[in-house]
Amino acid sequence: MVTEKNVKELENSQASLTLTVDAATIEKAYQARLNKYAKTIEMPGFRKGHVPTSVIERKYGQGIREESTFDCMEENLKETIETLDESQRPLPYSVPELQDEETLLPFKKDTDITFTVKYDIYPKFDLPQYTGLEVEVKKGEVTDEDVEKEIKRLQEQNAMVLRKDGAVADGDIVKVDVAELDAEGNVIEGSENTDFTFTVGSGYNQYKIDSDIIGMVAGEEKIFDKTYGDDEKNETLKGKTLKIRVMVNEVKYRDIPEVDDDFAQDIKDEYKTVDDLKAGIKADFQSRLDEAQKNIKANSIVNAIAANTVISIPQSMIDYEGENSWQNFVRQMGIPEEQFVSYLQVQGSSKEALIAGWKDSIVEDLKKQMILDAIRKKEDFQVDEKAYEEKCNEEIKDSYSPEQKDYLKSAIKDEMQYAETVPFLLANNTFKEGEAVSYEAFMNPSEE
Repeated sequence: MVTEKNVKELENSQASLTLTVDAATIEKAYQARLNKYAKTIEMPGFRKGHVPTSVIERKYGQGIREESTFDCMEENLKETIETLDESQRPLPYSVPELQDEETLLPFKKDTDITFTVKYDIYPKFDLPQYTGLEVEVKKGEVTDEDVEKEIKRLQEQNAMVLRKDGAVADGDIVKVDVAELDAEGNVIEGSENTDFTFTVGSGYNQYKIDSDIIGMVAGEEKIFDKTYGDDEKNETLKGKTLKIRVMVNEVKYRDIPEVDDDFAQDIKDEYKTVDDLKAGIKADFQSRLDEAQKNIKANSIVNAIAANTVISIPQSMIDYEGENSWQNFVRQMGIPEEQFVSYLQVQGSSKEALIAGWKDSIVEDLKKQMILDAIRKKEDFQVDEKAYEEKCNEEIKDSYSPEQKDYLKSAIKDEMQYAETVPFLLANNTFKEGEAVSYEAFMNPSEE
C-alpha cells in the first residue's frame, strides 16, 4: 500500500508525484516473485519446482528484488494516479519518468521506498477578457466586375474547341513540332519535341515561341533566331540566341458562346435571362462571402484573445499533435508511409524535418483550442435538450457499459457546448470593418 503521496505542479505544464511505498508491501511482492521462480526455475542438482527459496535467493535475490520492487512501484503509481484530481493527472500521451533512479538502488530489505516521477499535465492559464472587445476585420463586397469575371469564366468553361483553317492568333490552341538547329541547320540531338500542344499567349512552352508563330497556318514551317535576355527565368535559355525550327501541325480555337438568354439557361435551368444569371451569381458569391467573413471574424477574435493569453504547452502534447498531422498528411498523399519517407529522403528531408516545420502552427492551433474550451467551461452553455437526447440515442449503443455511456454523454455535451463558443464570441464582441475589397480580392488575398 502507499503510505504517502505528494503532488507538486512545476513550470512548463509539468508535475511531480512523490510516493512512499511501505516495506511490507514491497516484501510481500518480493516473496510472491520469489515463490513464482521457485516453481519454475531449473538448477543443477534439483528437480524443477523443488529448488529451495534460500538457494534461489542467494543466487538471484538482488535481481528478483529489483523486478518485484519496480513492479510494486509501477502498480502503486497507477493506483495513485486514478485517485488524483483530473488537473493533476498525466496527459494520456505523457509517460511518467522516474527521477534519480540511481539513488534508489540497490533496494534493501525491509525498507520503505520513496520515489518521484515527473510528467506533463494539461496546461493551466488565466483567461483574459474575451467579451466587449473591438476587432478590425476586412470587408468584402460583390462588385459588377466580380460578376463579369465569373461570366467570362463560364464562357471559357462552356466554349467548344474547333479546328481553325486560318492563321494562328493569340489564344488559339496549336500543335507543333519544335527543335533547335545548329549553325549548319542540323537538329541538335535531344531538342526535338513532336506534337507539342499549347495555348498561344500562355507562355507554357519551352522556347517561349508564342509571338513567333502568330500568323502561321497549319502545315507551315518556320526557322528563326530567337534571343533571350539576361532577365530570362529559364537558366538554360538566359542570355542565349538559338536557331529554332517550328512546324505547325494543327490550329484550333475556342468558340466562346455569346452571353444571351440561351447561355443563361444552359448554365442553370432556373435562369431564364442574362439578368437572372447575373443575379444568381451575385447571390451565390454573397452567400460564400458571408460565410468567409464569419470565419474571418471568428479567427480574428480568437487571435485577439490568444495574443493576450500565455499558455505553456507541454512537448508531449506537441509531439502527439505532430504525429497526428503526419498521419493525416500521409493519408492525403495516398501512398504508403514507408514510400513517402523514402521520397522525403531522396529530397534531402525527413519525417522529423517536416513535422518540425509544422510546430509553430501546431502550437498556435492547440493554444486556440484550449482558449475556446476554457471559455466553454466558464460559460457552461445550455444545450438543446431534445438535440442532446437525439445525439446520445444516435451515438450510444445499448451494449455499452454504464461507464462508457456516462463518458460518451459527457463528451457529447462538451462537443455541443464547444460548438456554441464561437457564436457566443461573435455575438459578444464588436467588429470594425475596414475598407471594402472586391469578392475576388477578399476570397483570394494572395492574388491581390
